[in-house]
Amino acid sequence: MYPKISDLINDIFGTHIQLPIQSYGMMMAIAFVVGGLILNSELKRKEREKILKPHSKKIIEGLPATPFEIALSGFIAFILGFKIIGIILDYKFFVDNPQEYILSWKGSWLGGILVGGFSAYYTWHSKEKKKLSKPKTKFVEIHPHELTLNILFVAVVFGLIGAKLFDMMEHLDELFRDPLGTLFSFSGLTFYGGLILGAIAVILYTKKHGIAFEHIADATAPALILAYAVGRIGCQLAGDGCWGIPNPNPKPQWLSFLPNWLWSFNYPHNVINEGIPIPGCEGQHCFVLPQPVFPTPLYETIICTLFFLILWGIRKKLNIPGLLFGIYLMLNALERFFIEEIRVNRNYKIIGSIELSQAQIIAIAIFITGVVLSFIFYRKYKKLQTQRI
Repeated sequence: MYPKISDLINDIFGTHIQLPIQSYGMMMAIAFVVGGLILNSELKRKEREKILKPHSKKIIEGLPATPFEIALSGFIAFILGFKIIGIILDYKFFVDNPQEYILSWKGSWLGGILVGGFSAYYTWHSKEKKKLSKPKTKFVEIHPHELTLNILFVAVVFGLIGAKLFDMMEHLDELFRDPLGTLFSFSGLTFYGGLILGAIAVILYTKKHGIAFEHIADATAPALILAYAVGRIGCQLAGDGCWGIPNPNPKPQWLSFLPNWLWSFNYPHNVINEGIPIPGCEGQHCFVLPQPVFPTPLYETIICTLFFLILWGIRKKLNIPGLLFGIYLMLNALERFFIEEIRVNRNYKIIGSIELSQAQIIAIAIFITGVVLSFIFYRKYKKLQTQRI
């Protein structure tokens, strides 16, 4: 596997460069970029079709910088300067242990103070130059697609919080054993936790800007499914433990055209150091699974890419606002429920001998939610149509 992007580059080109960019983190970032581009495109389309309209916002020009603005600017810049200049001064440690470095107290205090002080001064000075003796109030139009970056920011922040919270609930033993380590670790992120909390935050944010739930939901549906497909590539590249159950079975003849690693894989050099030592290997990631398993991240990437093509193909043909999102929820739930059957996971007893994983339980709830929302959106649409006649 390739825990870092430089591992992949070195394997392909035979080089020996060292970059601190984690494969999983890189693909997560790309997933958000891809999702953002799809979302931006859909918001523009909906505005062209008069489904969405610009939102009027009041702003006051000529006000001086507030103490809060100055302090916030200085604080954020201090953190960036503290870490970035520290990276320059201790690059080798950062390359070898990027997550440990980011979450540690390592850094340059002088760099942080200088960068933070400059940022605070710049914030104050730039506002002073534009300050008016009599501030002006005016209204500006904010187009829906102009909110894309803000929506992504809200989704990222609350999505990561939700993903971490749901993972901790699933692994309470690890939380009690090492509270701080579990809380601040980058590993262990539950997709459904991120989806639920991130979705709630985005809905509340966009509602404040005049975008109805049905329309933002429809706009995000194709973006969410494609971003998930891209993100799972990161799981496969890094070997982060999201693999399947052991698959020692020989590849069926009817699948002979597929490469062997798509049928079963043992994840050598996986990022979590799971398995047995690799003979002769030296370095941080020298373990391989003792027996091959189903490469479920690849399966999810393929399935969710196909689901994206379906949603993308029908999005203009559906006249019922919100229905596309309902279909997305059902497709997503079906995919996750059945993939869990061949994934390594912790199961819970539900009724009698029936055992389900946390993801399967949530998938059932999400599928039902998709059905209910689709029915509500359909009834609402029919009611509006009847009123217009």
